[in-house]
Formats: sequence, C-alpha cells, structure tokens
Amino acid sequence: MMEALIHAGGRGSRMGQCGTEKPMLEIGGIPVIKRVVDAVASSSNVSRVIVSVSDNTMETEKFLVSEGVETIHTSGNDFVDDLHKAFEVMNNRYVMTAPCDVPLLNRQAVDMLYDFFDPDTMESAIAVVSEDMLRSIGSTPSYSIDINGRKWVLSGLCIMDRIRTLTLPNDVFIKETYMLTEMLELAVNVNTQNDLEFAKKMAKHQIC
Repeated sequence: MMEALIHAGGRGSRMGQCGTEKPMLEIGGIPVIKRVVDAVASSSNVSRVIVSVSDNTMETEKFLVSEGVETIHTSGNDFVDDLHKAFEVMNNRYVMTAPCDVPLLNRQAVDMLYDFFDPDTMESAIAVVSEDMLRSIGSTPSYSIDINGRKWVLSGLCIMDRIRTLTLPNDVFIKETYMLTEMLELAVNVNTQNDLEFAKKMAKHQIC
C-alpha cells in the first residue's frame, strides 16, 4: 500500500471568473475535489490521502476539513516547493500524486497505475493518455509528448519515489516511466470553462 497526495492549492487562473475555487466546481452536484478524493481513497492500495491546499483555496480547505479529509497548507505559488513540503509530512517511500482537476478519475485507474509501478526498476510512473483518443472525443490537448513516434498527454496521475525526490539536487529529477493508456477516466482535466462543460457531459455517461 502507499500514501496519496492530491494537489489543490493552485490559482486555477485559466478558469476565469467562475464564482468559486476550481476544486469546488461541481459536476453532477459533486465538487471536483470530492470526486478525486473519493476515487483515490476507494482504492485498497491507498492507505492515506492528503490534500495540499493554500490561501488560493481556502474554501476548498474548509470543505475538506468538514469532510474529514486530511490537508496540508502550502504556498500555492511554487509546485516543487509545495510538493516537497507535503512529502516531508508523509511516511511511505512511494507516493501516488494526482491533480484536483481530473473529475472522471476512478478506482480502476488508480489501481492500474499501482499495479504497473515496479519499485525495483522505476523511480516514478506517470499515466499518459494518447492524443488520438483525446481528439476522438472532441478534446484538444494543450501539451503532448512524443513516445515511440506517437503523441501522448500527461494525465497528472503518477507515483513518485518520495525519498529520492526530497534528497536530489534541485536541478536533478527522478527518472520517469510512462504507463500508456486509452482511459477516458484519465483524459479529462478541468482547466477552462470549456473543459468543465466537457467534463459534465462525459460524467453523465461514466460507469464507475
């Protein structure tokens, strides 16, 4: 089993004016952050879930506390610094991390990455989704990487060697291994208003 960290301290500036913090946007009447927390926590391979929050997401923090979810307050200004601060209060060598904006995430996707990860040969495992699949469902990725001649999009779900991350020099990064998938559950990130509407449409057809 391993611990899990969910990032929910960013500004979410690409969403524009939406009346609430991005993690608190609702899809099917459920805040996005609750969807992600519930998906990760439902895995029998995850022993503890912590959500990093900041002054950017104070309403999110209040909601999580009311739900009994463990949080850690970070700056919300520097991803690496916030990651390190959260990792310092965790115990397991390997930690699964996820962004707060993958509302279709489910237990099956979490377990798939857990089963894929091999601590004897990997320092990290990152779930990526094919760009072709994303485009086939009407989504336009903002960034992709080339792997073996095909384009892939980072889902944000990954497993990291916590100890190595904390001890490496700032200009050295842990080695990345990619889990290639065609999973819709990992494909939808809510970064803009269009993403939100798309996620709402997809959630209506999601099978948990």
